[in-house]
Amino acid sequence: MKKLLVLVALIAISAVAVNAQKRAIGARLGYGADFSYQHNMGEKNMLELEVGLPAFSGIEAAATYDWLFPISSWKEAGSWNWYAGVGAGAGYSWLWGWGNYGYVGVAGRLGIEYNFDFPLSLSLDWRPIFGPRFGSGNIGFYDGGLYYGAIAWGIRYRF
Repeated sequence: MKKLLVLVALIAISAVAVNAQKRAIGARLGYGADFSYQHNMGEKNMLELEVGLPAFSGIEAAATYDWLFPISSWKEAGSWNWYAGVGAGAGYSWLWGWGNYGYVGVAGRLGIEYNFDFPLSLSLDWRPIFGPRFGSGNIGFYDGGLYYGAIAWGIRYRF
């Protein structure tokens, strides 16, 4: 009886470990494109790192710490979550007519995701970046991050 109990416990632990998928890698596609990496830090938190081309006219990087809020009202094979987070971002843009400039600032995130019962995740989120802008002989406020590449569809492989 003890051996059977130990065997059942080992199978249950193995099943949980296989399905835990703590990381995801993929892309965000909107008015621009981003390479995306997610790392779960428990069941309710994740860290997301992105490098991308906002409006295909610059390069930027962002990191956010996100809180996950499960939506469990549907009885499906996968799972729904919405998430919100805050972090930092920086980039360099070469927009035509505006000159070249760099920017740093606060990044936010608000989105919803669906995790299939196989290792694929789809999401839709808004990740704005805003803060000081500098370059081309002037300093100003960067608000282009509120819309350049901020709204995007995500597709990620979970592993």
